[in-house]
Amino acid sequence: MREQELIVYRTLQDGELLHDMAWIMSHYMEAGTQESEVIGRRSRSFEAMRALFYDCIHRLIELAGTYGFHGNLWHCYLADLLVNNENSYSCSCEIRGEIQGSINDAVLHDIVIFKEFYDFDFKPLCRKLRVDEFSMIENYTGGSFEGAGRAAGRIYNTRICARICALAEKFCKNHTAKEMKDTLTEFYKEYGVGRFGLHKAFRIVRQAQETRIEPIRNIAHVSLNDLVGYELAKQKLVENTEAFVSGKKANNCLLYGDAGTGKSSCIKAIANEYYGRGLRIIEVYKHQFQDLNQVIGQIKNRNYKFIIYMDDLSFEEFETEYKYLKAVIEGGLERKPDNILIYATSNRRHLIRENYRDKEEIRQDMHTSDTVQEKLSLVYRFGVTIYFGAPDKKQFQGIVKALAERNGIHMPEEELLLQANKWELSHGGLSGRTAQQFIDYLLGFV
Repeated sequence: MREQELIVYRTLQDGELLHDMAWIMSHYMEAGTQESEVIGRRSRSFEAMRALFYDCIHRLIELAGTYGFHGNLWHCYLADLLVNNENSYSCSCEIRGEIQGSINDAVLHDIVIFKEFYDFDFKPLCRKLRVDEFSMIENYTGGSFEGAGRAAGRIYNTRICARICALAEKFCKNHTAKEMKDTLTEFYKEYGVGRFGLHKAFRIVRQAQETRIEPIRNIAHVSLNDLVGYELAKQKLVENTEAFVSGKKANNCLLYGDAGTGKSSCIKAIANEYYGRGLRIIEVYKHQFQDLNQVIGQIKNRNYKFIIYMDDLSFEEFETEYKYLKAVIEGGLERKPDNILIYATSNRRHLIRENYRDKEEIRQDMHTSDTVQEKLSLVYRFGVTIYFGAPDKKQFQGIVKALAERNGIHMPEEELLLQANKWELSHGGLSGRTAQQFIDYLLGFV
């Protein structure tokens, strides 16, 4: 096998299993002929090669448990390697599709090698090493992925797993390496490549001096229709996001207002709504603002649209992290890339706490307006501001009725509203969150 001849797909994540399998495929006929011969760390002895093959089977089954793969696990593993390999070709094809140039010849060379792995007949190998158990790897049936134990969902959710397994099956229908390359390129165009292609939302993790962007495995499957009311606010948010995803000019966006009114839910809904059109969300906390330049450096040349999302954004007077944010949004020497916007939610309109002493006529600071303007300047960097106010009594009752109907709660309206009014008095007042909590309470007794 020729894995050492790979060019574009040479550096593979989790590629050690491929190298071990390739070595077995290349040397299994020699097993037992030279008991003492060792190549690298691998022995050609029958028992050593057989043990290595069993170890590979073990790792494939572990991948099935961790990733949720089913069917031919060897094929799923190979498809996963291709899907996750971020190289000059795959990153150019993501979202945009097929590209031109000599890189296609290099990629086709690599896909020829992958197709050799894909089409390899394991029957002679299994007979030689007396390993009948590989047959279950070629037709593996997993349990329910949603409840498959602690390992399930750690890497992929059901949606992502299904796409990779489907790609593995499509490769089986490709008769030539050229067809296999076209199938892979189409996958890159439709879903993207690597972590950004497979996942919707991300968080920042800093280890030592490295800032990494890691996927959030499970994001709530909320849609804008799930949020009752706030039609004008939702429309304003959709219009700005639609322009951004379409490649038009768009603004940074601040969603502010009362707690529990659905600001964060709207951002999650936007992530779900526009994922298929290349939108990705990166959640950032204010203690991570100093890492924003590194984050932007990692995503500015990708073909996706990124929203850097800051939830519950506000600053006390002594906190100065907002200055990092101001510089990133607008004001630094380097222009903010066109594929990045900043969306934030806050319970405060002005984000930074102001004090009456900022406006007192007599104080040590002679330039009073400068102090005030510095604190307000962060808000001014958000071109779109959307207000989410707490509902009044009638609106709250409308939300309760809509949620009850949506969740199949059949109760006389008068009794429903009476209980809802009692609930909100002791659970945070009038808000969409309180209404949802009340409905969840009722569902617990259905």
